[in-house]
Amino acid sequence: MSEMLKVKTMAEFMAEGKKPEILFWVGSAGSYDDRAKKITKAFVKILNSANVDFAVLGTEESCTGDAAKRAGNEFLFQMQAVTNIEILNAYEVKNIVTACPHSYNTLKNEYPSLGGNYIVKHHTQFIKELIDSGALKISDSALKAINLTFHDPCYLGRANNEYQAPREILKSLGVKLNEMKRSKSNALCCGAGGAQMFKEPEKGDKDINILRTEDALETQPKIIATACPYCNTMMTDGIKFKEKENEVTVLDVAELVAQAL
Repeated sequence: MSEMLKVKTMAEFMAEGKKPEILFWVGSAGSYDDRAKKITKAFVKILNSANVDFAVLGTEESCTGDAAKRAGNEFLFQMQAVTNIEILNAYEVKNIVTACPHSYNTLKNEYPSLGGNYIVKHHTQFIKELIDSGALKISDSALKAINLTFHDPCYLGRANNEYQAPREILKSLGVKLNEMKRSKSNALCCGAGGAQMFKEPEKGDKDINILRTEDALETQPKIIATACPYCNTMMTDGIKFKEKENEVTVLDVAELVAQAL
């Protein structure tokens, strides 16, 4: 993605005496992980293409505290959350969009009790709104009839009951969507949730990401689509373990949409 991407910080908007339509919460993975940065850039390309007035916090954004909370460190979570809430409230932020279901779940469901009340959307929900409104024009030619399967992120699906937005986006791209035997509310976790991303898995017959990758490979996909940077990492590792890197690609829904613009 060689084109210039237009991104402003909240501080820059405030200096101009303006307020953006939405705040794009980038998240830790989307800010620091080299693979996840590509998802961030793809979503920014989408926002630019649809002429969405958005801003990021930049260096003022910190971890939501999701990993600390899942690992049982409530004190650290509240410290991180309160710091973020003070910044968000100082900017009078109302609408937040994020490409990370972990951030989405935490900002939407756990910040209100600490004084952070925002309208929070996952990027697939927001992209679907842009498509439905006609603000985003996509072409299905690049991905027409490609075999694809979708892995449901736990914090988007089971935690927040959002299954349709990513699927409707994928169908609008013209792909052939083949569901795994375990999908939607019965989908198997990729193995990264609950702060498991940052530790070695417990001993077992197979690591959970390998089991999930096997579910995906049974559908004979060219692409495994997901909507979470953590899931992307785990599924990519699974594909490497199965030595299928030359046959199967793991891509975020935003990357697929960006390709079709």
